Amino acid sequence: MSNFAPDGRTFLIVGLGNPGREYRDTRHNVGFMVIDRLCEAFNVRLSRLQSKALVGTGLWEGKKIVLAKPQTYMNLSGQCVASLVRFYKTPLEQLLVIHDDLDLPVGTLRMRPGGGSAGQRGLASTIQQLGTQEFPRLRIGIGRPPGQMDPAAYVLERFVSADKTLIPLLLDRSVEAAKDFMQYDLNHAMNTFNGTLEKE
Repeated sequence: MSNFAPDGRTFLIVGLGNPGREYRDTRHNVGFMVIDRLCEAFNVRLSRLQSKALVGTGLWEGKKIVLAKPQTYMNLSGQCVASLVRFYKTPLEQLLVIHDDLDLPVGTLRMRPGGGSAGQRGLASTIQQLGTQEFPRLRIGIGRPPGQMDPAAYVLERFVSADKTLIPLLLDRSVEAAKDFMQYDLNHAMNTFNGTLEKE
C-alpha cells in the first residue's frame, strides 16, 4: 500500500502504553486500549513491527489510517512516534497521540492541539523527539491516586470496579472522537467530544 490515501491524507494515530501481559488493562495503557478499539472499528490488524512499534494500516472514508502501539515502554515512546511520522511523511496536524492523564477525572476525554507533558513521560518523550509541543493529542482521564499513594504505582494498577462501567463507554467515545478528528478537524472534535461522562 502506498503512503497516500485517495484523498491524499495519511493519519497516524498512536496510543501510548507499556508492552507486556503484566501491563495489560492498567491505567497507563488506556492509549493501547483505544488503539484496540480503533482496530476493531476500522478492521485493522497490528500485523508488523515497524520503528519499534506494532503497526497496522487501513482505509476509512478515503483516508489512509496508520495505527500504532510503541513497544519501547512508555518513557521512550517518542522514538517510535517520530520515526513513524518521518516514514509516513505525516503532517503533525494529522498525528493524534492518545495517552492517560492523571490530572483529569476518570471518564474525561479532552482533545488538545498542543501543550506540555504535565509529567506524562511518554508524551514528554514524544515532545522531545518531535522537537515541538504542537501536535494533537487525546487525553483520557484516569484520576489522581488516593491519599499518599505514589502516582507511579497508581498508573500501573488496573481500574477499580467503580470505574469499570465508564471505561468501555470512554473507549467508544474516543473512537468517535478520532473519527471526527479525521473527518472534520481538531476544533470540531474538541467542541463535540471534550467532556466528562457521568457515573451511573
